Amino acid sequence: MKIHRLVGAVALALSLAACGTSQPATGAETGAKTAESADTVLKVGASPVPHAEILNYVKDNLAPAAGLKLEVVEFTDYVQPNVQLQEGQLTANFFQHKPYLDDFNASKGTELSFVTPVHLEPLGLYSKKITDLAALASGATVAVPNDATNLGRALKLLADHGVITLKEGAGTAATERDVTGNPKKLQFKPLEAAQLPRSLEDVDAAVINGNYAIEAGLKPASQALVLEKTAGNPYVNGLVVAAGHEKDANIVTLGKLLRDPKVKEFIAQKYEGSVIAAE
Repeated sequence: MKIHRLVGAVALALSLAACGTSQPATGAETGAKTAESADTVLKVGASPVPHAEILNYVKDNLAPAAGLKLEVVEFTDYVQPNVQLQEGQLTANFFQHKPYLDDFNASKGTELSFVTPVHLEPLGLYSKKITDLAALASGATVAVPNDATNLGRALKLLADHGVITLKEGAGTAATERDVTGNPKKLQFKPLEAAQLPRSLEDVDAAVINGNYAIEAGLKPASQALVLEKTAGNPYVNGLVVAAGHEKDANIVTLGKLLRDPKVKEFIAQKYEGSVIAAE
């Protein structure tokens, strides 16, 4: 009996050892390596508004019939969703546009890939002190996002409405150094995007990202002094994964669900023009 027990124990030990011989997965691999399994929970990082709300609509109304299980993880910043996706703590994320992702990859050395566009949140200029752009006083302080792509985007918004002039070709990478004309002598105050709504008490105006504006109770379609145009806009937010996992079956399915006509109808009804579904 003792011999049989010893043989059994050895066999069990060998079996366990064999299961543990594989090398640990890299962060990018871990994030999506099981996305093909029908039983896998897709862990998707998102900004609370509107991204998590859209994902939760998909989770509750469309995902079950498609065989997907979603776990929505909310973030209030623009850095950790990408860091955690690269490290494999997330399967995907949904909070950013491609210009931001490209800049993040270049500056942080990450390898993340844009899968499909979902919606646009028009960037807008807001104020608690004035109700018309023409009333912006000389020397006024304007808060702007401090991340590279959204700063350029904010300056372009102001330039498109004649408030400032930018150096030709500055594009999405524009900074304050690219401002060639500033007739009102505006003072720019770069802040983290999430802080911009709160800054309205202290500045004359602020250029605020759509998701943070909505989260703060602002209504971009009616309260913004000026709002981005949607035609040809490169700042459409979309689904992002670790590079190499764009065609994983469940990721492809999630991308299709996020562009489903029912999701577009949900976006149109809930956000009333403050969030616009991608074409």
